[in-house]
Amino acid sequence: MSAKLRSVVRGVGACLPERCVTNAEMANRVDTSDEWIVQRTGIRQRYIAGEGETSSTLGTRAAVRALARAGMKAEDIDLIIVATSTPDYTFPSTATQIQAALGITQGVAFDLQAVCSGFVFAVTTADKFLASGSHKRALVIGAETFSRILDWEDRTTCVLFGDGAGAIVMEAVEGGEQGVITSKLRSDGRHRTKLYVDGGPSTTGTVGHLRMEGKEVFKHAVGMVTDVIKACFDDAGITSDQIDWFVPHQANRRIIDASADKLGIARDKVVVTVDQHGNTSAASIPLALDAAVSDGRIKPGDLVMIEAMGGGFTWGAALIRW
Repeated sequence: MSAKLRSVVRGVGACLPERCVTNAEMANRVDTSDEWIVQRTGIRQRYIAGEGETSSTLGTRAAVRALARAGMKAEDIDLIIVATSTPDYTFPSTATQIQAALGITQGVAFDLQAVCSGFVFAVTTADKFLASGSHKRALVIGAETFSRILDWEDRTTCVLFGDGAGAIVMEAVEGGEQGVITSKLRSDGRHRTKLYVDGGPSTTGTVGHLRMEGKEVFKHAVGMVTDVIKACFDDAGITSDQIDWFVPHQANRRIIDASADKLGIARDKVVVTVDQHGNTSAASIPLALDAAVSDGRIKPGDLVMIEAMGGGFTWGAALIRW
């Protein structure tokens, strides 16, 4: 009997738009202040996509960098999953646009929609494909241009979000310790009105704008994400002190800190980029992974926990041996 196939991360890459927007610039646009934003969210700046910068162009650049880090060529990839809530078009999928831009003509490419949890859902989905033996190498990308669905008159939401993309290359490998160890995904559609976009092809025929009940989201977030993380720990037979790095969805510094504290994860093991990027939805975890790999924090053999919660509600966690 052959050894079990594991989904191993081979490379990571990221791409941010050219334009960086500070809190001071936001304060010139809406009734807010740097102090107010930092105190409540931890965000100091975010990047906003300009003309010609789309979810697919940002995702393509992130993918190219991930492939280079992995030492692979585009033709080595036979599976592309793009987590996004801001696709270039209603259809075709952003994944097929990236596939074409990379010159890949084999395999399969599709989008996955789970809002801020999208990257965790996409990693888990790719793992199922790779572990089954049906595909060999995957590009998993989180790419968002949330600035295009923000109400720039709503100071409670427009200051929170940013644009960007991150990507990882995953490869099916027989045996070994590296790779995705376990993952847990959850959804509960009863919470739609707490975080949603008030438009869509089948309802209004418009793109719509993001709407959020911030206090309600915060109230649910910590309990939901710690629940799936504990389930991963139980599944893997480990405790929180055994992980090397905690890479959460970068929505709000207070949620990140509260989650880490509740789980008993030391603050110095938490990767935080929300101050630099804002909430980039499905792109936030791969952007944070790229930052921590690039500066040498995350190294081969490290035990990494990723987690997120998003509109729907959706939430999930995955434990990866880097």
